[in-house]
Amino acid sequence: MEKKNDTKKERLNKILAISGITSRRRADELISSGLVTVNGLVEKRVGSKAVWGVDSINVDGHPVPDPPKKIYLLLNKPFGYVSTLHDPEGRPIIRDLVKDVKERIYPVGRLDFDSSGLLILTNDGELAFRLMHPKFHIPRTYKVIVEGVISDKSVERLKKGVSLDDGPTNPARVRIIETQQGRSVVRITIFEGRSREIRRMCEAVGHKTLKLTRIGYGNLDLGDLKVGKYRHLKNVEVKALRKSVGLD
Repeated sequence: MEKKNDTKKERLNKILAISGITSRRRADELISSGLVTVNGLVEKRVGSKAVWGVDSINVDGHPVPDPPKKIYLLLNKPFGYVSTLHDPEGRPIIRDLVKDVKERIYPVGRLDFDSSGLLILTNDGELAFRLMHPKFHIPRTYKVIVEGVISDKSVERLKKGVSLDDGPTNPARVRIIETQQGRSVVRITIFEGRSREIRRMCEAVGHKTLKLTRIGYGNLDLGDLKVGKYRHLKNVEVKALRKSVGLD
């Protein structure tokens, strides 16, 4: 996890906004009005920077709280849960599975109600944003059970990319694990995160998805984590994730 005394400087308006004091636009107004001090000195330059948690930052005489502790969790989401913190339909939500975590955390991307597996939860907004952004090509790996015996020809089509209603998919890694009793178990790795992409890819080559489990995301593997359980990421795992999106 990041150390509190990380010396990376951030814009003052960003610090004030993330801390919940005000919006970035209003923060700029407070700064230019001379209401913000850094280490006891008035800072009136819009665009000025400070080290949050190291520098003493005050707004109109009131101290800005230290940055929240960064939390990084790996959850094995069960089937029948939605990947949101609230659901107007009253369905089970992933927050129910991490009730003992007091910090406010958010899912990185999502898994559909009828899908299960690896889901990252964090309050590190910059990391979450980059992990989901298509330009970083972060791999997502799934174990998929489809109806019917999938052919080598269909596998090659999936590897090269198939046409969907929102455009062609990027090349994927695809491997048949086994076929039996009229079903196929396939391992698929994609590098983008469209809505229900795996299911639509399989449907495009003539196979209905019966079960979908995400087993990998970036450098992370689901491993033997039990369904409905979570664990904190190790420091080395967090560092590898951050490095993969250019943060370290």
